[in-house]
Amino acid sequence: MNKSTMKNNDALVDKKRRAILGGTTAAIAGMAIAPGIFLTETAQARPVDQPVSSKTRWGILINTNNCNDCNDCVTACQNENGWGAGSSDEKNSRPDQKAQWIRTVKVTNKETGYAKTLPMMCQHCESPPCVDVCPTGASFKREDGIVLVDKHICIGCRYCMMACPYKARSFIHEKLTDQLSYAPRGIGTVESCTMCVHRVDNGENPACVDACSDSMIFGDLNDPDSNISRELAKHGGTQIRADLRLNPGVRYQGLNV
Repeated sequence: MNKSTMKNNDALVDKKRRAILGGTTAAIAGMAIAPGIFLTETAQARPVDQPVSSKTRWGILINTNNCNDCNDCVTACQNENGWGAGSSDEKNSRPDQKAQWIRTVKVTNKETGYAKTLPMMCQHCESPPCVDVCPTGASFKREDGIVLVDKHICIGCRYCMMACPYKARSFIHEKLTDQLSYAPRGIGTVESCTMCVHRVDNGENPACVDACSDSMIFGDLNDPDSNISRELAKHGGTQIRADLRLNPGVRYQGLNV
């Protein structure tokens, strides 16, 4: 590959990343992200000249006191983004190869035996370790705090999976079909919760929040007048592994087990 070709390729990658960092779902047709996987044309959620801003920090507050050992949030995410049990592609996957954009985990106080069930997903950290270790820049954080994976330049090294303290990322082992244009997936790449960025950019809540409105609040952590900020100011919230000082965008209530 000559220097001119390499320069053109670098410019193309930079252009794609700027589009994603700008909060758009650009209309890209016929571009392969993995063998046999193509993005289809989608509408832009907002004009290119109106990128996301650091003035906003999107977050989710989860009240575990209202969690009833159900999987509504998991089912909603699967149906919205086309992964897991709702996907015909993964019916024959081994348990250790299944996607886990969001899952339920049980935390137990070893002294009292008191247990809580809570949903666990990408925590959308302010200082995401997955971004720090990614050698290609495929793992990145938008200005509004949402952490994503650029499937165009993910090489499947899985460093981000090892770096994530929440075990929130999955590697795609099998060839996939019938994908959703706004949630592209591809064999040999890493994936995780996107906070339903396609919905957020369209002024909607993430699918899990709509499915579990009694337990989850979505909003702007930087806005003191937002519902999520008012609830945190009134009743507080817990960060999972706060000792790591990652400042997650996902907070929990009711974890004083």
